[in-house]
Amino acid sequence: MEAKAQARFVRVTPQKARRVVDIIRGKQADEAVAVLTYAPQAAAETVRKVVESAVANARVKADKASEAFNSDDLVIAEAYVDEGPTLKRFRPRAQGRANRILKRTSHITVIVAERQTKGGAR
Repeated sequence: MEAKAQARFVRVTPQKARRVVDIIRGKQADEAVAVLTYAPQAAAETVRKVVESAVANARVKADKASEAFNSDDLVIAEAYVDEGPTLKRFRPRAQGRANRILKRTSHITVIVAERQTKGGAR
């Protein structure tokens, strides 16, 4: 069973968010949440919430399909950060000039799936 969660228009630059997402890609979902809880990066909190949401979505999907659910079997199958729209602002500078400030946003996507066993069966 596969479940997906997204956080869109997050006010963190995609470059900084990708640093955090790269840490958890391929890990178990519970381990990823533990790592993100204590990660010093500001984007870690948002990514942790997205991972927890994906796990909750998997639980709901399993309940709907009347399947057994075990969060220990979930791994981060995919995790990526796309660039959202950029907010453009101006900062006054000397002699009547203005510099452009780009406030970047991100779309964070996490997909969790059950871990594949070595025999190919689940």
